[in-house]
Formats: sequence, structure tokens, C-alpha cells
Amino acid sequence: MLKKEYPYYLANEAVYANQDLKIYDKYSGELAAVAPLATPDVLDQAIGAACDAAEAMAKMPMFERQAVLEHCVTRFRERFDELAYALCVEAGKPINDAKGEVTRLIDTFKIAAEETARQYGETIPLDISARAKGYSGMTKRVPIGPCAFISPFNFPLNLAAHKVAPAIAAGCPFVLKPASLTPIGAILIGEILAETNLPKGAFSILPCRRDSADLLTEDDRLKLLSFTGSPDVGWQLKARAGKKPVVLELGGNAACVVDKDWDLEDAVARIIFGAFYQSGQSCIGVQRIYVHRDVYATFKEKLVAKTKALKSGDPKDPQTFIGPMISEAEASRLHGWINDAVAAGATLLCGGDREGTMLQATLLENVDSSQAVCAEEAFGPVAVLAPFDDFDVVIKDINNSRFGLQAGIFTRDLYQAQKAWDELEVGGVVIGDIPSWRVDHMPYGGVKDSGLGREGIRWAMEDMTELRLMVIRNPFQ
Repeated sequence: MLKKEYPYYLANEAVYANQDLKIYDKYSGELAAVAPLATPDVLDQAIGAACDAAEAMAKMPMFERQAVLEHCVTRFRERFDELAYALCVEAGKPINDAKGEVTRLIDTFKIAAEETARQYGETIPLDISARAKGYSGMTKRVPIGPCAFISPFNFPLNLAAHKVAPAIAAGCPFVLKPASLTPIGAILIGEILAETNLPKGAFSILPCRRDSADLLTEDDRLKLLSFTGSPDVGWQLKARAGKKPVVLELGGNAACVVDKDWDLEDAVARIIFGAFYQSGQSCIGVQRIYVHRDVYATFKEKLVAKTKALKSGDPKDPQTFIGPMISEAEASRLHGWINDAVAAGATLLCGGDREGTMLQATLLENVDSSQAVCAEEAFGPVAVLAPFDDFDVVIKDINNSRFGLQAGIFTRDLYQAQKAWDELEVGGVVIGDIPSWRVDHMPYGGVKDSGLGREGIRWAMEDMTELRLMVIRNPFQ
């Protein structure tokens, strides 16, 4: 069960400052809990505390940082059901998906504990000419300093973890703003971090309104901004971030190709999951499906049948596959996109109806590529189908997008797989599976409007550290 009231965490300490943030059950609409909202002066205190903690964090021995992360892994396991239930309520995430996210949370902190011990430097021979005789160099990575993190609503635990865990591993204090619609997961991470011996000020976890969070972007005391969320917001933040490096993970309209040589039952099963798990609210959810014309009719028939059979309803029911969208406004927005596509000539294959936050799993075909449901990020339970004849052409069709996060290619043809990897303008190409596939130690991120930089613990730690060179002169050589 959820508590009725949660704190925020300011400089490692729980603070019950107010009850201004109302957290609702996304399925029933009932008030589930309350938490405080941080004001700009609280953010200022948190940044100051992080600056004060920076030296202690940088000097914290590797084994102590590992112990913090390992403690979190142990406590996440002990509180597994509580964490999953919180996701189910605050995000409307079907309970099986919620349990999967808790498993990934554990994985992410485990990987970070391991990577703490892998921050290697290298030696560099410098004597490339006579003037450099007797000189050698070596490098190491040092913490960048206090970091600002902003995480989204759709993976309240694991996307926060992808910022928090590498920061601890790298030795960086941080201030995290979780999504106001889904703050409980991040607050529970804070509750467990508060049990550790992190230096005072090493972390603050502060839900706040977007218009109160300007310091996270603009304050020069913060040395890195890492944001996961919508493209429009992300690029605005980058423009205001000043000199600090910025990492952006901004989503997309992921494409999936099914070639004629692939087992259709397998492709349908994976695409059903990729398009509709957690109501399609994933930045790498399958949105555009291209199927070879030779198998298109059979594939479509199987996919429509499986989609119609998906159970919608209460996310607390283990049989539920389609739960609510995050808000009625988001469900209404996507419902409007579906209706616009149909009005413009698209064929509705199944779904298309909405009741409150519940939008049916929807498939469309004959959708003009300029329609929002195809060209923009749907972020909901809808996918569009189209046949293709020529693999080269479908590569160009996929690239005809302002996004480029991941793509999935179901093919047994080695050369087509290589071509997809060579030519698709995306951050990752998944062969034999959906673009929605991710494990938490791989480099993950996109190009074009899908963002900047890569997450995945080792790559995040590179962003959270700086390379420092030492040159040594031996005058006796």
C-alpha cells in the first residue's frame, strides 16, 4: 500500500514541507497520496548543498560508493512489491510491467556498482619528436561536479536510476527533479539513499513545478544537465543551459521492419509487446510498422487479431495488458490524432475509441506520412502499418523523420541487417527484434530530434566525469 504522505529530500534529509503535490491513481482518478512541492529557494539550497558536498563526494573511496549502490540493490529487492505497486498506482502501469521496471531498477544499480571499479585511465607515449624526448603522459577521469537531473513520468524508477546510479558511481552530487505526475518512485529511491553514508548534500530529490525549476537549467554552479522528456522542452532547456554540458533523451516515432523471410508469429508477438506495453508510453515504442508486401496481408490479419484480444482495464489486475494513459489530456490528444488520420483517408483496422484515460489499442493503415500519428511521437497505444517492396526504399522512409532513437529489423538477410546498421539514422538498430528492446548497460540515445549523448551506466559516467591529463618530464633520459 502507498503512504498517504511523502516527503521530498533536501540535502539527504526527508522534509515534509507542504502537501501541495496531489498524486492520483491514474486508473481510478482517486487521490492516492500527497507530497511537497519545492520552491525556487529550496532548489537554491539544494544546489548549494550539492556544491558543499562535491569535494567529499569526489574523495569518497571507490569501495564506499560501491557499498552505497549495493545497499540500494538489497533494499530494492526487499521492497520489490511496494515499488511495483507504487508504479501501478502513480503511473497506471500494468502490474506485470511495473514488476519488470523494478527488476530493471535493480539491474541498473547493480551495473553501476560494478562500473564504479572500472573508471580506467591510460598511459600516453608523448615522444613523437626530438622536442618531446623524455616526456610521457597519463589520464584519469575526475567527477564533473554537481549535476542537475530531470526525469519523466513513464519510467519513474528506472529513468531516474539511469541518472542517480552513475552519479553516485562517478562521485557526483546531484539534484533530481522527478515528474510531478509520478514522483513517488524517485522519492522511494531517496528514502533508501538516506539510509547510506553519502556525504550531507550529496543528493536532493525535489518535485517542483516546471516554472519553479529554472535554476536546474540556468545555475552555473551545476556542471551538467541531464534531461529525459519531450523534444520541445529538452531543446528549450539546452538553449538556456549556458556553458554546462547537456545530455538529452527525447524520444521518437520508432520504426520496425518485417521482411518476408521472418517467422510471422514471432514478429507479431514481439510487435504487439513493442507497440502496446505500458499503453505505448515508451519513447522506443513501436509506432511505424513496415511489412514486406509478400506477407503483408497475413501479417496484418494476425496482428489485428492479437491486438483485439489484448485485455484493457485496471492495471492492478495481472491479466491487464493495456492500462490508462498518464492523463485524460494525453489520451484526448492522441485520440484526436487518430481521428485526424482517419479523416484524411487512413483505414482504422481496430481500436480507436477512448473513455477517459483509457484509449483502445489502435492500428491504422494507409496513413499519410505527414499525419501527426505517423510523423510525431504518439506516446500511446497506436501503431501504423504500411507494406514495402524494396528494402532500400524502406530505409529511406524510416529516415524521413525528425527523430532517430532506435529501429527494429526482422530479417535473416545478413546484408540487409548490415545495410540497416550502416544507413539508418538512429542511435541503435536491433536485428531480429523490436526497437523497444533495451538492457541497462548498453549505450542508449538518439540523433536528430531524439537527443544528444548516450545513457547506459558507463556512457553516463563518461558524461559525469572529465578527462584529466598529467604530463611527466624525465630530464635524465
